[in-house]
Amino acid sequence: MSTSSTPSMPAAPPPGTSLNAARRRRELALSTDGSAVDVLVVGLGATGAGAALDAAARGLTVAAVDTHDLAFGTSRWSSKLIHGGLRYLASAQFDVAHESARERGVLMERTAPHLVRAQPFVLPLTPLVSRPQAALAWAGFRAGDTLRLAARTARTTLPAPRRLSAAETRHLAPSLRGAGLRGGLLSWDGRVTDDARLVTAIARTAAAHGARILTRMRALELTRSGARVRDELTGEEGEIRARAVINATGVWAGGLVDGVRIRPSRGTHLVLRADRFGSLPAGLHIPIPGETNRFVLVLPQGDGRVYVGLTDEPVDGDIPDVPEVPETDIGFLLDVLGSALDVPVHRDDVVGAFAGLRPLLDTTTTTGSGTATGTADISRKHAVLTSPEGVITVVGGKLTTYRRMAEDAVDAAVAAHRLSAGPSPTATVPLVGAAAPRVLAALRAPQRLISRYGTEAEAVHALATGEPDLAGSVLPCHPTTRAELLWAVRHEGALDAADLLDRRTRIGLIPADRAVALATAHALLGEAMDGVR
Repeated sequence: MSTSSTPSMPAAPPPGTSLNAARRRRELALSTDGSAVDVLVVGLGATGAGAALDAAARGLTVAAVDTHDLAFGTSRWSSKLIHGGLRYLASAQFDVAHESARERGVLMERTAPHLVRAQPFVLPLTPLVSRPQAALAWAGFRAGDTLRLAARTARTTLPAPRRLSAAETRHLAPSLRGAGLRGGLLSWDGRVTDDARLVTAIARTAAAHGARILTRMRALELTRSGARVRDELTGEEGEIRARAVINATGVWAGGLVDGVRIRPSRGTHLVLRADRFGSLPAGLHIPIPGETNRFVLVLPQGDGRVYVGLTDEPVDGDIPDVPEVPETDIGFLLDVLGSALDVPVHRDDVVGAFAGLRPLLDTTTTTGSGTATGTADISRKHAVLTSPEGVITVVGGKLTTYRRMAEDAVDAAVAAHRLSAGPSPTATVPLVGAAAPRVLAALRAPQRLISRYGTEAEAVHALATGEPDLAGSVLPCHPTTRAELLWAVRHEGALDAADLLDRRTRIGLIPADRAVALATAHALLGEAMDGVR
């Protein structure tokens, strides 16, 4: 592997995949010059980026815009799990469960095996878990394995569930309370290295197929023939003309299209330092007392952090750009955590917290007994709606099924506007960095980089080894290097320090870490921008 790369001559990514300020300026000018694209996508979360890729991969011309950044909204606030649909079996949503299992397999085996891998989970059989509850959970894990089989996901990709002795359980999760522990249940599911990085990979793959990816571009009004937009960097307004418009703005969809009613549900996670748990080779399912099919998840991240989540609470009123985390959610999660751990976790141990708003379609009706307020049982099935003006809106769903949601939205746009395009090919289109496991294993780069960049890991590593100043970590308690920040500006569309710290990396999830890294991010941003002007 070459070690001669420097900041001015970094190893190159695949042709056409680089997103940066210079490309944005060029493609913004093309998009507002009065000519029409086939499809305009509004929103660049997972589903919007997926729709841009889907349409571009069919040979359609595409522009995709977002008010803020890639993965600015719900897509970066997930549990980082790629669910196989087990929870939906319990509520008899069999179609949603099978779709989830199928899409999990697509990500793990075809389109993003570098980003999505198997994650083991232990459900500890504590005195709070009755034997009937344990039997029900075991039956659920076996049913989940049947879903895997039905989705044709290989056993080598997702191992079988099995029962654990108390000693095996404590080995996988030493922080569990030993008193009364009868054993545990081991299960497996998909887990994405970083949800925001998944969205970045989708958007860059769309760009490689010709889609124009335009962040910091606010859609002020959607019409049948396009959108009136404003460049949030300059304040200039213009119009992007399009033969079809797809509204993929998630919880904000109703603000752009009349008649779309969203019922947001808040999912909160805590961020803790990993040393509070000791060695944690597996995640944990901790049953919520009094619930038969709900768990709090403990999710080790491999970067010195652990996430604990999540809640499912209805949200009323205005929808903020970044949801706040209420103390009630924090207290609830700590209480459940304390029911199973041997080491107490206190409020002061919570070094960060984040909340995402699920864009659930509101299908409730008010009756004489009132309208239901809970969101835990609302279907996660997505919906594609066509307004009287012909705007296609896609809502609902979840991160795991983003590709299918995007496919259905583009299918609807093609049908409604008689666009010339074939069926979606995205189930077999690898995302930037994707490769077979044997190819990834042969890369000459640190494993941490491979799990975040896939085949581009060697290029990122070369950038660091070619310039000693770039090899160091951005801050002592986090593994992200300065080279990764430079790569994000040159190739991943990062335009400011928030893009770097809050989405291309996740340093910003801990406010104290963010404050330490901010000066470095600003300095590197200035240097990197000079190289892409």
